[in-house]
Amino acid sequence: MNPSKQPKKKTQKMVPKDSPQRSILKALSWRIIASGTTFIITFVIFRQFTQKTLNETLQTATLITAIDIVAKLIIYYLHERMWTNIQWGKYWKRRAWKKKYRKAHSNLETESKIK
Repeated sequence: MNPSKQPKKKTQKMVPKDSPQRSILKALSWRIIASGTTFIITFVIFRQFTQKTLNETLQTATLITAIDIVAKLIIYYLHERMWTNIQWGKYWKRRAWKKKYRKAHSNLETESKIK
């Protein structure tokens, strides 16, 4: 077949997205930070405002933190995957730059036509 007569392929614009692996690592790193905070807050509150022993307080804080880790890790991952498919706000800098560029050049063209 003659190369000039081959149908042209439509090129699709490649939209950069975070990979699922990146989303998982982001979720895990955030969970470590957030769950550590949950553990400390839970421990301090139970230690100050209950009559539980140190061991009971540690067990309670650990249980709450474990549930927190699993539930919020799943929710965060789903939230991250949802947002990776939303195009809004991803390219605002580039679009703003193009708009400024076009405006500046259209003004130059208008001024040169007037002269």
